[in-house]
Amino acid sequence: MKDTIGFIGAGNMAEALIKGLLTAGLFSPQAIHASDIRDTQLKKIKKIYGIKTCKDNAEVIARTGTILLAIKPQNMENVLRESAPVITTDHLIISIAAGITTHAILQHLNGAIPIIRIMPNTPSLIQEGASVLTRGKHATESHCKRAQKLFGSVGTVVTVDESLMDAVTGLSGSGPAYVFLFIEALADAGVKMGLPRPVALSLATQTCLGAAKMVSETGKHPAQLRDMVTSPGGTTISGLHKLEAGGLRTALMDAVEAATKRSKELGSTKG
Repeated sequence: MKDTIGFIGAGNMAEALIKGLLTAGLFSPQAIHASDIRDTQLKKIKKIYGIKTCKDNAEVIARTGTILLAIKPQNMENVLRESAPVITTDHLIISIAAGITTHAILQHLNGAIPIIRIMPNTPSLIQEGASVLTRGKHATESHCKRAQKLFGSVGTVVTVDESLMDAVTGLSGSGPAYVFLFIEALADAGVKMGLPRPVALSLATQTCLGAAKMVSETGKHPAQLRDMVTSPGGTTISGLHKLEAGGLRTALMDAVEAATKRSKELGSTKG
């Protein structure tokens, strides 16, 4: 990708993508520009990655073809208003701001600007993310492929209709927190049964990692894999019975539903 990319906002997710792009060889450090209001963050990423940094968003936009908006949703309107005069139809705008639609972004810009909206999640910080992409009305298939290649450097990428992005937020966006809680609870259970804390946490973490890999790599339904572990009258079915009685399945479905509804509420307040 012999192009340039600019980051408006240089926080954790932006840094994860910068690292992924460089590791994948998609860009040279000289082709990556970033702006941020924090001098310390700019100095940090310039020192680590050798990219070009400044505090002027307009300068970054003027020097790059793909612009990634990695800013907080509440700052989006002001940034777009200030940046609109230098954004042209030759740019591709990619936003990772939660809850802000491509239509809302387009309203603050001039002309038929191609816009891609992406919801990444925190495992992108270690190149194991699940990112979900949707495109605005002026974005082409070529723009989508470019965005997929960019975010493919930090994990997997799928495409959905924008109407499903709130559900995406509820599942993969918030999902890592659900899994962290599950790992914590599993480790606590091990401690309750007498295991040392470090051993319990290590076992719980690797168990979840291994189980996820089995789903991913075998292509089998989770229920099939669960049955492989579950012997008649054995220990696993006794544990599963308690999980079902405790409402684990329902609690997870309710959590995704609640997070989805909250995402819709937040989006409605931002236009």
